[in-house]
Amino acid sequence: MGQANRMTNTGANCHQEVISLEGVSFSFQQQSVISDLSFAVKERDFIGLIGTNGAGKTTLLRMIVGLLKPTSGTIRLFGEKVDRFKQWERIGYVPQKNSLNPLFPATVREVVLSGLFGRSKLFKRMNKEDYKKCEDALHAMGIDDLQDKRIGQLSGGQQQRVFLARALINNPSLLILDEPTVGIDTETQESFFHMIKHMHQHHNITFLMVSHDLDMIRSYLGQEPAASNGKLKFHIKHSHETQDCVENDLAHSLKGLREQMESRKEVVLIGDRN
Repeated sequence: MGQANRMTNTGANCHQEVISLEGVSFSFQQQSVISDLSFAVKERDFIGLIGTNGAGKTTLLRMIVGLLKPTSGTIRLFGEKVDRFKQWERIGYVPQKNSLNPLFPATVREVVLSGLFGRSKLFKRMNKEDYKKCEDALHAMGIDDLQDKRIGQLSGGQQQRVFLARALINNPSLLILDEPTVGIDTETQESFFHMIKHMHQHHNITFLMVSHDLDMIRSYLGQEPAASNGKLKFHIKHSHETQDCVENDLAHSLKGLREQMESRKEVVLIGDRN
């Protein structure tokens, strides 16, 4: 997918581009990883990205969030070039392998609250609203009872729940997830996918997610990819409800999800533990 095969979404011209890539390429040690990639992600798109190992999935995400610079081409976030972009609190990002040192003396609550800091605010005085957001995020991931534990005391699956909560705490406009459910038990994976589907359908959030769960990607985003670039495959779903949720916070998403699941007589609930 290069300049001649640009991925766009033509049915939502009234909505802004959240991510825009123009002729983006990336090479490592003279080996091409991504070549001449152009696409636009509109507000409220859900992009599922799949591909074999080495296809460039994580590289693409890291370029979008400004952690890698493309060899050539331009990346924009909300219309601003990524190297000039300042509103990082609008983006939630969960990397495939979190770089937090497990020996760092931080509690689960402190790690989740750090999602409110943003890149330009290393220190921030917390208020009641911040702590309420933290409580909602902890509850969403079912880790209320872990909030006083040190992050290094948790299992890999528990740590991943913490990083998911950290990404969700700011109620981001764009949520970027790189294999978000690796190391998480099957029940929690199912609950998480139900939650993000509800958030996509009813809230003003755009999703870009790498996942190894092909069944989940295809069941929600379609069996066939909408576009491709080399070994990268892009599955796309666009959601514009005629009536959005009046409230757009994480707790409301949980409430709506639970009501939805109860109406279908399902027993898996976000935040429930075995």
